[in-house]
Amino acid sequence: MIEKISEDDLNQALESLKGWTYEQKFLCRKFVFKDHMQAFSFLSKVALIAERLDHHPNWSGVYNEVKIRLSTHDAGDVTKKDIQFAVEIEKALV
Repeated sequence: MIEKISEDDLNQALESLKGWTYEQKFLCRKFVFKDHMQAFSFLSKVALIAERLDHHPNWSGVYNEVKIRLSTHDAGDVTKKDIQFAVEIEKALV
């Protein structure tokens, strides 16, 4: 079983992951894009990352906004796997 991340490790990760927050046992961020096509392109990139990591987000997309919530179901909270996923998502923004 995967264990949830320690509070110290979570706080350290949040310092480097600008825009991400910890809410109700999820690592969360809202992304706003110029238009629907940019948002959809980003969703496609994140989908490919999710498949590569074998870790899938809770997400929603409406027009130019994408909301992502990461948590590891087996742990019932955020794990290092979620932090790694968030880092990969940030790289996809470039």
